[in-house]
Amino acid sequence: MLHKTIILSLGLLALVNCNAQKETKTSTKTSVATNTKEKTPMSKDENIIYFNEGENKFLKEYEMNVTFKGISEDSRCPEGVNCMWAGVAVAQIEVMGLATRPMTVNIATTENAGRNYHQSTTFNGAIISLQEVTPYPTSQGGTKALAGKYKIGIVIKKAGENSTTK
Repeated sequence: MLHKTIILSLGLLALVNCNAQKETKTSTKTSVATNTKEKTPMSKDENIIYFNEGENKFLKEYEMNVTFKGISEDSRCPEGVNCMWAGVAVAQIEVMGLATRPMTVNIATTENAGRNYHQSTTFNGAIISLQEVTPYPTSQGGTKALAGKYKIGIVIKKAGENSTTK
């Protein structure tokens, strides 16, 4: 009986300490998240082409039609939360060339071949790369509150140009 009491009290002590650590880390994470958000506003640099969810654009320079269908997965760590993994957002983009059928491609915010996440893809002699996905999820609303409000920024380069993407 004494052993059970000791084990139970150690378990409760560990849980109380764990909760105290979470409160400290959450306040630290909030200030870090605020700083990174200020550093990466949606700007029109580096030939980034911006799309609202559901928006369609014909890009004459690349002779292709691009439609941002939506976000199929958004597991990014919400602002103000301490996560083990930063997460990923996967955008579904429909591309169609002048002489090709429409094709839906999935492009992620991070490169992880093990999970089949790719930050860029090749279509019709062009490399399409995902640069930005906004807004960022929050701990209160999560990703469900963001449905229909997503905006993405992509960069398209012809396959022969110097490119830092794959």
